[in-house]
Amino acid sequence: MLTYSFLQHYWWFLISLLGGLLLFLLFVQGGQTLIQSLGKTEDERRLLVNVLGRKWEYTFTTLVTFGGAFFASFPLFYSTSFGGAYWVWMLILFCFTVQAVSYEYQGKPGNFLGRNAYRGFLFFNGLAGTFLIGGAVATFFTGSHFTVNKANIVDFTGNVVAPVISQWQSPFMGLEVLLEPRVWFLGLAVFFLARTQAVLYFKNRVSNAPIEARLDRALLVNALPFLVFFLAFLIWTLVAEGFAVNPDTGEVYMEKFKYLHNLIQVPALLIMLLLGVVAVLYGIIFSVVKKTWRHGIWFVGTGVVVTVTTILLMAGYNNTAYYPSVADLQSSLTIANSSSSYFTLKVMSVVSLLIPIVLVYIFFAWRALEKKRTTVDEINKDTHAY
Repeated sequence: MLTYSFLQHYWWFLISLLGGLLLFLLFVQGGQTLIQSLGKTEDERRLLVNVLGRKWEYTFTTLVTFGGAFFASFPLFYSTSFGGAYWVWMLILFCFTVQAVSYEYQGKPGNFLGRNAYRGFLFFNGLAGTFLIGGAVATFFTGSHFTVNKANIVDFTGNVVAPVISQWQSPFMGLEVLLEPRVWFLGLAVFFLARTQAVLYFKNRVSNAPIEARLDRALLVNALPFLVFFLAFLIWTLVAEGFAVNPDTGEVYMEKFKYLHNLIQVPALLIMLLLGVVAVLYGIIFSVVKKTWRHGIWFVGTGVVVTVTTILLMAGYNNTAYYPSVADLQSSLTIANSSSSYFTLKVMSVVSLLIPIVLVYIFFAWRALEKKRTTVDEINKDTHAY
């Protein structure tokens, strides 16, 4: 029989995996910030826009799925973070809404804003969207300003009196995290990671000599700051105090080197992290050394999925508060105190068995659409091009 604890850990794994997939698919956002610098003519820019336009829905769908899965499996996090860190999540939502509109309307007849305006919106989505998602993930390790009081749900007679049990303790509603250096480190790391993956994706998909000549420099310009900011965040997190949980009492307390201890005490996490980092480094370095090699995106993408999944598992596994509160330590959320009921998690687990089938479908659909590299002539002949 499946235990409640197993289901909670299982669903945190699925949430972490979705987070890893989302970070990989942000190459679309990264590419949107490179359209003007890599494309010097209108044909080149249309080529880049359309190469990205064939994939933007994957990122958007994964983001929605990530949020929906969080809501269903850990509703207390959803209500606390999405309801409290209001401005952060509203800005993320706005960024991705603007993206959808920009792809669909930039080439429409009678577009009074013009293509450049919509491409500006795409740049905004690529910059703000990636940074904010990275910053939101960083709060899993730095903490947020909220309190939780489950006693607010009912009064002494059992009547519902105040269904709001989470309260944000900062008037800036999430934007106060910008005062935390690690939020900037991870936010900028995700931004430059998205651009690095975009360069590698363009190397794999674009057949255009002028653009290809610019990709090698763009790879170095973005990969180096990504590595600097990511390593700064990772090292600081591993040596900092973490939010540990007493498994017997549920008490949350600060523990020195907590996240480093998680890697050591759960060797599978350490192995996954090392494999992920090595795959990312291999994809980047080999792409720099062998300029004609076009498969770096798959090594880096796989490494990103594994690394991000591991980092999120590190935040929630091994008796760790995955969404800590710096306003009230005991209000911190864990996978044990914030999950849905046993029945809900069990039913959803049955449905989750369909995920491999969906992934296989996406894999074959992706391959069917990417049998050959894209050229300017192909885009100009396509009546459905953006």
